[in-house]
Amino acid sequence: MGMLVTVDVRDAGAGAEAAGQAFAWLRWVDATFSTYDPASEISQLGRGELALREAHPLVRSVLARCERLRRRTGGYFDVRAGGALDPSGLVKGWAVQRAGRMLEAAGARHVCVDAGGDLFLRGGSAPATPWRVGIRHPHERDRLAAVLALADAGVATSGCYERGPHIVDPHTGRAPEGVASVTVVGPDLAIADAYATAAFAMGTDGPAWTAGLAPYEAMTVLSGDRVLSTPGFLRHVAGPSLAASVRA
Repeated sequence: MGMLVTVDVRDAGAGAEAAGQAFAWLRWVDATFSTYDPASEISQLGRGELALREAHPLVRSVLARCERLRRRTGGYFDVRAGGALDPSGLVKGWAVQRAGRMLEAAGARHVCVDAGGDLFLRGGSAPATPWRVGIRHPHERDRLAAVLALADAGVATSGCYERGPHIVDPHTGRAPEGVASVTVVGPDLAIADAYATAAFAMGTDGPAWTAGLAPYEAMTVLSGDRVLSTPGFLRHVAGPSLAASVRA
């Protein structure tokens, strides 16, 4: 997936073997869904060298889910928004969630899987202590936009600060204006990932759309550090935060 992935299991004696399986799974996902590797199935599908019926069942399942999300988001989540086939806006969250569930199945109850800021969280950093998650400020590397306290949740953020301008509005073909980052918290990391991508692509219209996504909650940082957050998002805030400034 082109990024560092870390696994933090706080249960004594749990997860060592499962962590190896989780990383093996993530390597398979990277080899299969990479948009940078010309030999990956996604690259071959995008070039028309591989028929969809010939693709791995999980590839077909992911692309079918992407199509359902395209319809659900009014076309703002689109695997061909940039021209080439790229389901990364769902794949990262989907893959990380599945890796986290592998650890759960092995008996781990306090787990954090972090892939470039997309997080699968279960339990807490200690018994009765939720995980504290820092949401990076979109412009200032030494600041946080928010600190959240979360137990069982997925967290996904879309913005331009890691990969540069890579999210476009599928309806215009241009990068959205007026938005710096979107963070979505919810029960399913794959859906949170896709919703964050769609809301970012909507630009300044995104906050109004995220207000209707419960149980998913969102914080959008707009130009000039103006922040719109859903009321439910504010319940997760654990300390001083830009998110306290305005509600959607």
